[in-house]
Amino acid sequence: MYSLTQSVEVKGSAGEPIPNPFAGLRRQEVEFRRGELSLVAAGPGTGKSLFAINLALFGNLPVLYFSADSNAATQLTRATAILTGDNVREVKRKLIADEFGEYHAALGERWWIRFNYEARPTPGDIEQDLACYYEVFGIYPYLIVVDNITNVDGGDGQADAGNFSFGLEAMCEYLSEMARDTQAHVLGLHHVVGEFSDGLRPIPLSGVKGKIGRVPSVILTIHKEIDGMDGRLLHVSPVKNREGFEDSSGQTFTTYEFNSANMRLTDLESEF
Repeated sequence: MYSLTQSVEVKGSAGEPIPNPFAGLRRQEVEFRRGELSLVAAGPGTGKSLFAINLALFGNLPVLYFSADSNAATQLTRATAILTGDNVREVKRKLIADEFGEYHAALGERWWIRFNYEARPTPGDIEQDLACYYEVFGIYPYLIVVDNITNVDGGDGQADAGNFSFGLEAMCEYLSEMARDTQAHVLGLHHVVGEFSDGLRPIPLSGVKGKIGRVPSVILTIHKEIDGMDGRLLHVSPVKNREGFEDSSGQTFTTYEFNSANMRLTDLESEF
């Protein structure tokens, strides 16, 4: 056990925010702090994976990304478009045509972001990759992304609604413990209940699937607005935030413009 003054010495990097490109969220005191777990919940195709990859690529920090929901070609083309600003369709064409050499230098600058593309990783797989990451780089990642937490094979079968909720709660506890042990920020992506699955209206804390709001320090929900011209706005609501503003109704949000050409998210309001 530790006194308050001793706690200063043993805290390590816990509590330090990682670089955050989302100025609107920063104004609401939403930070992604090392040693903590956060969740981003949204309907399918709304943009939670885009949110995660934009965060992961920002700041050139050590990242381990478990991409169970997207394959290597999808993540590679998205990341290349974000980093270079090139059109994602042209990036995909060059990848398929084996004309990708021009991007090697830009991608090489993010040499310590690593991906795992297993569709159903187990906790053992996650721990093995973390051990390998530490062996290679001498540190644990600052950011660990789990996309999505329901893709992690917890081995409980999740046969009915009760077991499903219990499994999700236990998974959040496991990921929270991982965050503390590694002093990484663990970002889990998750789904919402059926009535919010179209992603067209604000999603409250109660709309997070499995009602797993107890463990994460931050929970964000995302809904979208489509202008009919291939444009899209993503509205991000802080429905739980232990160290800043929160509105569990989801009605308070910051807005980001999604550029479908280069996969980037841009604050609509400039930072004060």
